[in-house]
Amino acid sequence: MSVFDLIPNFSRAPAQRTNDGTAAKPFYRVQEQPEQYELTVYLPGVAKENLEITAENGVLTITGRRAWKRPEGWTAVYRETSDMAYELTLTHENNIDVDQIRAELRDGVLRVELPKSEALKPRKIAIA
Repeated sequence: MSVFDLIPNFSRAPAQRTNDGTAAKPFYRVQEQPEQYELTVYLPGVAKENLEITAENGVLTITGRRAWKRPEGWTAVYRETSDMAYELTLTHENNIDVDQIRAELRDGVLRVELPKSEALKPRKIAIA
């Protein structure tokens, strides 16, 4: 079992709806570095104030909402965008230092640094 119990979505289709149909699962990737895991989540149109990240009991949850503001009297000729809720839930084996998690949202891309707990970090062993 890997650190995260997840299956990457390689489909070119739009984000998949969650089981209850109320939110879409955004596209994401997880990369492992020696000191941390790096999570990248694509959340186009989601503002920082509409985004929440929680980490509890081995579960990392990211929820967000994209809300399009329409000018008064505006009528679309053609539109593929709409308001949308996103939700991504990832489980891990409690090997993340949750007190040190850092996140940054820029240009619709959320980057989350998930530092490994001290027990997982590589160590150099002294020889006596």
